[in-house]
Amino acid sequence: MWTQGWRDRLWSGLDGPWDLIVIGGGVTGAGILREAVRAGWRTLLVEAHDFASGASSRSSKLVHGGLRYLSHGQIRLTAESVRERERLLAEGPGLIEPLDNLLASYQGDRPPAWVMAAGLAVYDILARKWRNRRYGIAAARELCPQLETARMAGAFGYVDATTDDARLTLRVIQEAVLSGGAALSYAPATNLLRDSRGRVQGVALRDQVTGAEREVRSPVVISAAGAWADELRAHAGASRRLRPLRGSHLFFPWRKLPLTRCVGFLHPVDRRPVFAYPWEGVTILGTTDVDQGREVPADPTISPAEIDYLMQAATHAFRPAGLSEHDVLATQSGIRPVVDSGQANPSKESRDFVLWDEQGLLTITGGKLTTFRVMALKALDAVRRRLPEARPVADHRVLALCEGPRGRIPGRYGADARRLLDAAQPGELEPIGETRTLWAELRWAARAEGVVHLEDLLLRRTRLGILTPEGGRPFMTRIQEIAQPELGWDDARWRNELESYYNLWRRSYRGALSS
Repeated sequence: MWTQGWRDRLWSGLDGPWDLIVIGGGVTGAGILREAVRAGWRTLLVEAHDFASGASSRSSKLVHGGLRYLSHGQIRLTAESVRERERLLAEGPGLIEPLDNLLASYQGDRPPAWVMAAGLAVYDILARKWRNRRYGIAAARELCPQLETARMAGAFGYVDATTDDARLTLRVIQEAVLSGGAALSYAPATNLLRDSRGRVQGVALRDQVTGAEREVRSPVVISAAGAWADELRAHAGASRRLRPLRGSHLFFPWRKLPLTRCVGFLHPVDRRPVFAYPWEGVTILGTTDVDQGREVPADPTISPAEIDYLMQAATHAFRPAGLSEHDVLATQSGIRPVVDSGQANPSKESRDFVLWDEQGLLTITGGKLTTFRVMALKALDAVRRRLPEARPVADHRVLALCEGPRGRIPGRYGADARRLLDAAQPGELEPIGETRTLWAELRWAARAEGVVHLEDLLLRRTRLGILTPEGGRPFMTRIQEIAQPELGWDDARWRNELESYYNLWRRSYRGALSS
């Protein structure tokens, strides 16, 4: 779909006319684009970097109902999240998968075990599915032999879901584009255009690849820029309202912590919920919740204090596994766009989303991956009076269900699944190393998924940069053999891209880890 030359073709056709411009190519912007196109509106999405390059590729990869929100009394948010989790499970098999959870309760935990049991009962009632149960210590050890059971009071089982967040974002954007929408990466909005009354009526764009600039007009502009929303709001004369919070994760080789389900527990220091779970052939441990400060980098980095915090959690809950910092395969940090309400503890800030209409710029920020469709619909409702009459939409699915067999490839690639398999060369239907990623996925991503830089290919189209040792270095010769011809890069371009990629990986995906 996004083959060589696609950006040039799209850039030359930006004059429109457009009914709506969406700023931000994360999952929220993707959802808005998808729903707007379904309603018949001519919609353009622009992203300053790569699609899903912000929090939408750096989340916990969990599609969940927000069990922790119940303890804060956020019943509506939890109910909404549970409904969307069930919807995504039904629509995206192979991309969104059920995940068994084991919630460990230790002596002295607050809240105590009986409160957890009550919360899980409410959780299942909201989902209208009774799937939680209580386990004794012996049963918990059988389900997870790596779990430290000294001082354990018991454990609880329930079901949530997991996904590849970047792939989910990309699939939603692709379906919108196939339906007539337009999406352009590496095209930051450098300014907002105004009409004679000072109302926002479009954006000034700069092409990060060529340096070209142009103005694009539209009666409606929606900012879904996440943690960078305040920067755009400043162009509309608005003051800062966000508190960017960094959440970081550690990635372990699955053989070092071979979990078959998500294991949750309270951190021994501050009693925050921490989770470890299997994902794409590795085990993820997270997350932290710390203030990022006003400067929000495109590629945040885990701090030494966060590494210590997560390793404390690992040794507390998985002492038999004997984990150390040297076992960590990679790290990943994302920035949450949370509204600043002045809470001393960042974890007490609300995770609900907000809508602000300022001089015609509608900003939607906050929220969570699971509820991106709900957020998209709320944003479009807020600007509906400024848009042409919408066409009726009989099918309200956010993801198009694939015909034929279900599974990983159809779930992740939708309508492109057959073309991906047909493009595979001999041996390319084999997985790469210990990952679940096929060599054929790498070829297809390089050929047809809008890769502009090597980091797009290795960190978002595929996740090899966080799933394989040294950011993929042991496989780089074969990666080059497959990807370079598909991308149309000469040797000099490949060398430059490779150097930039490794510098980024060492800085933001290895961070403060010891060598």
